[in-house]
Parts: sequence; structure tokens; C-alpha cells
Amino acid sequence: MSLRRELKPHIYSVGAVDWDRRLFDELIPLPDGTSYNSYLIQGSEKTALIDTVDPAMTDVLIRNLEELGIKDIDYLIANHAEQDHSGSIPQILELYPSAKVVCTPKCKDLLMDSLLIHQDKFITVEDGKTLSLGDKTLEFIHAPWVHWPETMLTYLKEDGVIFTCDFLGSHLATSDMFVTDEVTVYEAAKRYYAEIMMPFRPIIRKNLARLNDLAIDTIAPSHGPAHNKPDFILNAYGDWASDEVKNEVVIPYISMHGSTKKMVDYFTEALIERGITVKQFNLSEPDIGKLAMALVDAATVVIGSPTVLVGPHPKVVYAACLANALRPKVRFASIIGSYGWGSRMVEQLTGMMPNLKVELLEPVVVKGVPGEEEFKALDRLADEIVNKHKELGIIRE
Repeated sequence: MSLRRELKPHIYSVGAVDWDRRLFDELIPLPDGTSYNSYLIQGSEKTALIDTVDPAMTDVLIRNLEELGIKDIDYLIANHAEQDHSGSIPQILELYPSAKVVCTPKCKDLLMDSLLIHQDKFITVEDGKTLSLGDKTLEFIHAPWVHWPETMLTYLKEDGVIFTCDFLGSHLATSDMFVTDEVTVYEAAKRYYAEIMMPFRPIIRKNLARLNDLAIDTIAPSHGPAHNKPDFILNAYGDWASDEVKNEVVIPYISMHGSTKKMVDYFTEALIERGITVKQFNLSEPDIGKLAMALVDAATVVIGSPTVLVGPHPKVVYAACLANALRPKVRFASIIGSYGWGSRMVEQLTGMMPNLKVELLEPVVVKGVPGEEEFKALDRLADEIVNKHKELGIIRE
């Protein structure tokens, strides 16, 4: 579906909505589809295209440009080299051969490698540099590691529009050009932050601070609807990227013969009775997006696993590797589970999560089926988590 609509006078959304896509990078679930937003800016002297679309929808972008009667494009701004935004650049350069690709030096290298664009087609810009379109001025803001090393943001000064590419976006297929349903967009944006931006949380905070110096009327990301009320998404990101955690425990687990399940159920009830919010995830059929979202705010994660050949269950290994890659701001962690004849599960799991700068609380691992002593140990673990959360000030007396 096309998005050929006017964002502001002489600024058009010309990208595509992908209603049917359900997996991104063969990894990330897309329960609500996504969009690939591309924006056309017509200045009094020059025309610029901000980003392109996924190669699967190049025809939509081209049709939108043709229907707008665009005869010439002077600048193709590449904020990010990932191919859902850059993949249509070669075709656009064929249609508009006088266009130059404007990007960071690092982005130039990546685009030459992945799309075989000739080096003569590029104009590289340094941080803070500007480009005039006549009555409109583009300012380029380098934002490395949000979320690739070459990324930048493009600020249209006269209109107060900032084109943020992946930053502040959401995987959401919608017919709305601007946010109308804040509840739906908040969830989609949080999932997007958790899966893509959370590993770069300290860098996200720095870039949010840079945006405070700009007069922003509209945020136009390359996924999901645009924000004509910028504080909605800026405040959400400020919360997610902060060091503040909530009185929540996330329990990803799997159980083979019921022992670990009994421990998880008992432990969940013990935490709830103590006033802690619990988010439990059975890893037999996980939605990794929801697990990632839960990790955004939680103070504690407790992994539940049976033992498979002296180590953790493979699906628990997957969850541990995911948590390690996402680098959530959790403060405490523990492990509960069971084994039959021997286990090195605790040592192996802790070794898989070096990026989690957490305090490891006493694990509870039982041989066979849990009994009275093991349930008492789970109560002690629940009490310890309560005390740790009180020390953080996230449980009110």
C-alpha cells in the first residue's frame, strides 16, 4: 500500500505499508506488520528524498513519485544503510541519474559494499553540516549506534521536522499518517525499542539530549506513523532508556517433566503475595518481542530451566543469549530449576550472560521433584528479591 500523502506543505510521505510481513531479519516477529517510510521534500530550488523502501516494495515508491509528477531528485538522503531503507537506492538512481546520495562517510562504505553504488554518486556530510534546498535547509546529525555505526538523523529546520529513520520508530502497519491511537503505538514502539534499540541504551540517552536543543514540531521515523505530538515518544524513550527500574520480575522458563513448572508456579505466587508484579514466559512457544518488552523495565529476571545433558534446556539458552544481547537494565538475576543425575546449569547460564551487570541471587536447583525444603528455598529467594527491591526504593513500605 502506498503512503503518498502530504506531511506538511511540500513534504510528502511516499513510502509503503507492509501489512503482511510477519518476520523481520528472519528473527523479529512483526505481529502488526510494518511500514517503510520515505519522504520527499520539495524546496524552492532543490528536491530531496529522505530514505527509500525495502526492495520488495520499490514499485510502490516509484509509483508514488511518478504520481506526484517528480521529474528530478537532486539529493537522496540515506540516514541508514540497512536495506529496508536503502535497498531501493539503485533503482531510484537509475530513474533519477542526476541524484546524489547524501550520507555519513561510514554509510557510504556500507552502501558501496552492499548495493555496489559507485563512489562518484556520493556526497558525504559531517556532523552538523547543512544542505540548502532553497527555502528549506537540511541539517545532518550523526547518531552512530542508533542502531548501526553509520546512522544519522536529518533535521528540516524551517518546518521543525526531524527524520529519524529507525530511531523513535515502530513496526506497525497503519493507514494513519500520524499517531492517533497512542495505546497501540506505545506498545508497538516499546516492542521496537526493546528488540532494536535497548542494547544501545546509554547512546540513546545521549541522542535524546541532543534533540532537546532542536525546535521539533514533527518526528518522522522510517517505520510506523509520524508524531505530531513529539513529547509522546520522546517521554516514552526517556523512561525506557533511563536507569530507573520497576517492581517487576520476569520469569522465562521451560519445563520438561513438570518439576521446573511446579517451582515456577510456586515462586510466581510467592512473589505476587509479596507485592511484586510478575511477567511469566513459557519458552516452549515464545514471543521474543513480548519477552524483550518485559525486560525493558524489570528490576529482576529469574530463569527457570530443567537440565539437559548437564546444561540448561536449549530454549532457555536462546532466552539467555537474547537477554545478554539486549542488555536490559535489570539489577538482579537468579536461576531456578531441576536436574536428574547431574547439573552444571547454573555455571553455564551465568557464563552466557556477561553483558548483564547484575547481582546474582542464590539459585534454587533441585534434584528430581521439589519438596518442602525446596519450596522454603523459593520463599527465601522471594524474600531476598523483596528486600533488594526495597533497597532500590521501588517497593513502598
